[in-house]
Amino acid sequence: MMNHMNPLHDAAFRKLFAAQVIALVGTGLSTVALTLLAYDMAGGNAASVLGTALAFKMVAYVVFAPIVGGLAHRFLRKPFLIAMDLVRAGIILAIPFVTEVWQIYLLIFLLSLFSAGFKPVFTATIPDILPDERQYTRALSMSRLAYDLENLLSPALAGLALLFITYTGLFIANSFAFLISAVLIIFTVLPPNQEVYRQGSVWDEISFGIRSYLKTPRLRGLLALYLGVASASAMIIVNTVIYIRETLGGSESDVAMALGASGLGSMIAAITLPKVLDRVPDRPVMLLGAVLMALGVGLISTGPSFSSVLPIWFLIGVGWSLVQTPAGRVVNRSSSPADRSAYFSAQFALSHACWLLFYLVAGLFGTRFGVETTALVLAACILVFATLAARLWPKHDEVILLHTHAEKNHQHKHTHDSHHAHDHEDWEGPEPHSHPHRHRPVRHAHAYVIDDHHTVWPQASSP
Repeated sequence: MMNHMNPLHDAAFRKLFAAQVIALVGTGLSTVALTLLAYDMAGGNAASVLGTALAFKMVAYVVFAPIVGGLAHRFLRKPFLIAMDLVRAGIILAIPFVTEVWQIYLLIFLLSLFSAGFKPVFTATIPDILPDERQYTRALSMSRLAYDLENLLSPALAGLALLFITYTGLFIANSFAFLISAVLIIFTVLPPNQEVYRQGSVWDEISFGIRSYLKTPRLRGLLALYLGVASASAMIIVNTVIYIRETLGGSESDVAMALGASGLGSMIAAITLPKVLDRVPDRPVMLLGAVLMALGVGLISTGPSFSSVLPIWFLIGVGWSLVQTPAGRVVNRSSSPADRSAYFSAQFALSHACWLLFYLVAGLFGTRFGVETTALVLAACILVFATLAARLWPKHDEVILLHTHAEKNHQHKHTHDSHHAHDHEDWEGPEPHSHPHRHRPVRHAHAYVIDDHHTVWPQASSP
């Protein structure tokens, strides 16, 4: 990796990445602690408690991420992120004091609500800090690595910590992790908010991200690919323990090895992707990832022995990393800087809706029909989603599109650009300003994204 391409050479990204890693490790520790707390409170019903808590978490993500993303432009980004971290630190600190199971559900829901505020806005900040796409791609690779390492290492770190402290200490460690994240953000110079001059009601603002996302062909394709990722990852997360322990009669360490194999596959793909994406567009790489996931999940239906499990799980991990790592580039390319938070929040909500659906499918099918049959069904689903993505995401996906604006009269806050070249009478005041104005009919070409002035994807190709 060339030095000037290394995102860690940027001081702002270096601090934000450190904040992300520290918060991830803390969250991983509290995930283990939550498992132990649930067992203490519910005994044999601990799995049901954890499953319900996970459902509350996903519902909070799906419902509240678009709300926050649609309104994020109203808040200064830096104080907003700091506030989200401080509130999360307080909520985590309250979890050890619960006395009823419903209190766990409430606190996990609240924690997830504020995470649904923090994560997409944080993610949308990175392209502002690293505007060079090659550098941003390497940042996405590092972020993917951080998630995979957290999944692999947090249980081991928690096990080591529990030799010296109780699981209450893990919650306290997570609270400190959020506080450290907040302090790092305090000392990070973030680019100023891009002004958003959005029209319509509060509901129009809240729904803007989802509506714009679903009107963008490449993002509809991305959503189809995420249905495949959710199918594969739900299969691995939900059914690995059942297949290894019950079907193969393996041990807990065998389960850890299988999950580790998928994590290793994901990490190796993430490490190699930046150089690949310098030469190959996102679309074929991500479609290949979907095919690899379908192949791997399909092989599970053959009832593999443990010696075959590790390479199959590794292959699936490679596949989902090929889809997930470049996803930020696709979302970033599809949104204007001012609207990034809304688009990334839509991506966050819709992708977690996919996981919510397929966690349920993988669990219910696995229990009722067995792991092999479930794998066959999910492999077929992934192939269908890959085919759908290839149809929805145009093969020749131009960024600069020739399009026509009809004549229009309206009023909103604006600056003068290629869409606002109109006469004034010297009473309108300095820009940005609001006054009734007319858009003349115009046909022109530029990098096209869905926004208030471009509400439908054009059929025209680049000039």
